[in-house]
Amino acid sequence: MISILRSTSVASSAYLARRAAIVRSSTAAQRRSESTLVVAEPTTDSSLAPSTLAAITAASKLHSGPISLLTFTPASAVPSSVTSVIEANTTSGVGNSNKLAETVTNAVVAANEKHGYSHIVAAGTKFGANYLGRAGAQLGVSPVSDVVEVLSGDTFVRPLYAGNALAKVISKDSPLTLISIRPTAFEKAEATGESANTESLDVPANELTEWLLESVSKSERPDLGSASVVVSGGRGMKNGENFALLEALADKLKGAVGASRAAVDAGFVPNDLQVGQTGKVVAPDLYIAVGISGAIQHLSGMKDSKTIVAINKDGDAPIFQVADFGLVADLFDAVPELTEKLQ
Repeated sequence: MISILRSTSVASSAYLARRAAIVRSSTAAQRRSESTLVVAEPTTDSSLAPSTLAAITAASKLHSGPISLLTFTPASAVPSSVTSVIEANTTSGVGNSNKLAETVTNAVVAANEKHGYSHIVAAGTKFGANYLGRAGAQLGVSPVSDVVEVLSGDTFVRPLYAGNALAKVISKDSPLTLISIRPTAFEKAEATGESANTESLDVPANELTEWLLESVSKSERPDLGSASVVVSGGRGMKNGENFALLEALADKLKGAVGASRAAVDAGFVPNDLQVGQTGKVVAPDLYIAVGISGAIQHLSGMKDSKTIVAINKDGDAPIFQVADFGLVADLFDAVPELTEKLQ
């Protein structure tokens, strides 16, 4: 009986050793197979969008494996961390169809079927949000959206309740994890111009929808999402004509003009200028809030700005709680005087 027990113990030890070896081998194989696909936003030139550069930075924090970049427009320079570039070729022949959710999803799915990525990263912009859910459904995974910090390959931090709380989220999807990142939460990778392996990917034709046109407000000012200076106005501007005061100040600072949801809902400015939870999330070096009370949904879109200046005649306005510098004054006196002093 004793020898039987001893024999069983030896057999169990051998079994456990073999299992440990299998686990180590499986873990090593998993590490070898770790790779990421970053989906680039289409641009009007050959440069990469700032949101794409931020997504590449986030991808580099997931693991030490290779990073591929899926592009819909040619990229002249890519960061050194990108090992390969996949140029998507749509077969539908419809102009600008690479902006449709159906076409982008087809490209993402085709790239994943070919290479078998462990992670897919999208920028949390309007372009990214347009296809993220569709891609997740076709890939059979649940996306983790609006990631502001990458802790590991499956653990992320994302904001809740308009940024008033941060949640640590662990993705249980395997072997693929799909995430979108908040561009303002990550540094932009430097496009060094170093060469990367390039391949073409034929994307299945999209027969469900057709791209007809795009209406974009053109301005000589920097893009709101990437400007280093943003001057925003709220309901305190009283009407759309008074936004000319902010435009003059923004021109002096070589910045962009934004607005609160209240100003947009009142019809003062178009909704593509809206900053906030339901608008654009910005993090400029300087954010000037003029006539903005500081509603939670607006703060969630600009509180990561490096320096925040608030101008409001109500000294108890919530905006002053997040402002680095505050001026309690009538904006119709303060803004023209500030603009004049910048001459």
